[in-house]
Amino acid sequence: QVQLVESGGGLVQAGYSLRLSCAASGRTFSSYAMGWFRQAPGKEREFVAVVNWYGDMTVYADSVKGRFTISRDNAKNTLYLQMISLKAEDTAVYYCAAGPPDSYYHRQFDSWGQGTQVTVSS
Repeated sequence: QVQLVESGGGLVQAGYSLRLSCAASGRTFSSYAMGWFRQAPGKEREFVAVVNWYGDMTVYADSVKGRFTISRDNAKNTLYLQMISLKAEDTAVYYCAAGPPDSYYHRQFDSWGQGTQVTVSS
């Protein structure tokens, strides 16, 4: 399994932007599909975005489409989530996840980070 550490969360006002990062350990980062999920208080964890191992294919949840961008830098073993036009309903703990290449399709991942809090004030 790969070790994942998220960073970049914080408190921002609605309409502002944040960029989350997820640093991965190991030499096989480029072979993993990577995803972002989030969990708001009192709610189940939900899918946000996924990127394939190469970085040229992405899928987004409808709620973030057009506002969030997932990307990866395989040379730096890092996954990103650029978030713009943040809304109060984006408030949640954000988790990055790694899995085998077909995780891109079925959204099942086997390695998870500890999460980073994003709070958007309205």
